[in-house]
Amino acid sequence: MTGAPVRVALVASTAAGRRQAARLARIWPHAHLIEGESVADDLRTAWQTHSAVIAFVATGIVVRVLAPLLGDKHTDPAVVVVDETGRYAIALLSGHVGGANELARQVGAALGAEPVLSTATDLRGMPGLDLLGWPVEGALAAVTRAVLDGEPVRLAADATWPLPAWPENVRPENACPDSPDGPRPDRSPDARPAATAVHTIRITDRDLPLDAHTVVLRPPSLVAGIGASRGAGVDELDQLLRHALAGAGLSLASLRCLATAEIKAAEPGIRELASRYGLDLVCHPIDRLAQVEVPTPSEAVRAAVGTPSVAEAAALLPPEPGRDPHAVPRKAVPATPPGQPAQGAAPGPLGELVIAKTASAMGTVAVARHAPRGRLAIIGIGPGARDLLVPRAVAELRRASVVVGLRQYVAQIQDLLRPGTRVLTSAMGAERRRIHLALAQARAGHAVALVSSGDPAVYAMASPALDEADETIDVTVVPGVSAALAASAVLGAPLGHDHAVISLSDLHTPWPVIQQRVRAAAEADLVVAFYNPRSHGRDWQLTAALAELAEHRPPSTPVGLVRNASRPDEQAVLSTLADFDPTRVDMYGLVIVGARTTRVVAGRMLTPRGYRWRETDAGGGQPEEAQ
Repeated sequence: MTGAPVRVALVASTAAGRRQAARLARIWPHAHLIEGESVADDLRTAWQTHSAVIAFVATGIVVRVLAPLLGDKHTDPAVVVVDETGRYAIALLSGHVGGANELARQVGAALGAEPVLSTATDLRGMPGLDLLGWPVEGALAAVTRAVLDGEPVRLAADATWPLPAWPENVRPENACPDSPDGPRPDRSPDARPAATAVHTIRITDRDLPLDAHTVVLRPPSLVAGIGASRGAGVDELDQLLRHALAGAGLSLASLRCLATAEIKAAEPGIRELASRYGLDLVCHPIDRLAQVEVPTPSEAVRAAVGTPSVAEAAALLPPEPGRDPHAVPRKAVPATPPGQPAQGAAPGPLGELVIAKTASAMGTVAVARHAPRGRLAIIGIGPGARDLLVPRAVAELRRASVVVGLRQYVAQIQDLLRPGTRVLTSAMGAERRRIHLALAQARAGHAVALVSSGDPAVYAMASPALDEADETIDVTVVPGVSAALAASAVLGAPLGHDHAVISLSDLHTPWPVIQQRVRAAAEADLVVAFYNPRSHGRDWQLTAALAELAEHRPPSTPVGLVRNASRPDEQAVLSTLADFDPTRVDMYGLVIVGARTTRVVAGRMLTPRGYRWRETDAGGGQPEEAQ
């Protein structure tokens, strides 16, 4: 589960429980309280009509009522039990596959309850093999148990995919001390080598025989190009595809999508084939297909549709853009509904043709294998306080197998990382080195998290990293609470109207340019937040900037200084332009200078929104123009 379920039923048995349920319903508009003739009837109704059930009911009652309804963990709703005081949120049923563990965490965050998880993999911080979004075959339970018990487990992968970190006892079969995936620094010297492993995790698109000690994960590595004459039936195309894959020893479960020409997007047989297997249908323009060199071009096809190849060219072109097949189930959040045409792919490397064009009476098929794309998540961890770290950043940190960042920033989130995560840190001032490390790991196929403080796009790592990232990797930027926002909240609401954010560091920007920007903000009467205000080597720029502002604002203009916002040693100072002492400022502080309208009320700095207010019929104030 990546968020709260769409349909959540709330069931309560007491007045106190109903108050807790009503509180949750106010927070979650997608959750509602079921009230019938009895609690047992409410539980049964919730089970049959919703994807998740949160019961403010005694655990024993929930178990007795729902036990006869249990079916399969892949289809049963998630069930979380919360005591009537809201102290604990217990994942009772479908904790792993159904998402009750994640739901318990969300309930805990909403109600201030302590989540109690029910699955060993979640408790140990291990990625569930059946929750990676890929089809799983073989000895899932046996291999998972071996991983949890700390037994040596061999990882046999045809390629490096951007998956979460594996625990220390899971070792790549080709690992050696000099390899990127060799022994980790914290690995025990007396740990058993991978050569003694009995159990195996195999990541492959090949159709290999299974045994009682191997689990096979099917990566989305294959793209099937499909061509068809008008009126080709789905059964003929299906048989052609299956026969081609079987002949090459490849698994149907590793198909990422079907691909064809745009002019075939409405062909019923092709659309039905994509829908039959829950695959997206990617449709490429004819001129794009015509640019792809293929081993078996056809002049007859060129004369008919304008390109010498449909099946082979469509298979070779990069899969659809905007999709992340590495951790999201393909059927759960498709880019387009299964069987519906998607937009053509963005430029990128071609695949490797593993099945040349094969034809039936009315159809053609070809299959290409596409190399994994590494993944880089550029994460903002906020100003320092754990409760200001956004949930998406936490999810990305747990998804990463490699984390890169400044040593002190990584230390703040070290406890959130999965066991086995490789951590690459450096000291202050080595930004380029960290970016190059992160990009190198992503290009090698790993899932990488590049950590910044505050927001990664505000004077941080996102801009220089994106400047060097290319189309060979997937990149996502996770926002964080910026230093300016954190400092503003400490002071009150000084950024309540138009404002400017200016860095006073001239390491990357010449001082005359900074001075010009400060002057423009002063003339425009903008509130100004100064980043990097003062250091031992730059001790005069803040004084100069304040002098520039003082030429356009009265001496009584409020000035706020916040040092270490949201951290245990947080300090805040309110002053004025006339009385502010720049020597109190260092690189751990942020200075906010008010506009002409900024004032201090009850010890709090605020800037009015600047709108005229009118009275509503109810007697409350409401702005004429909403933000």
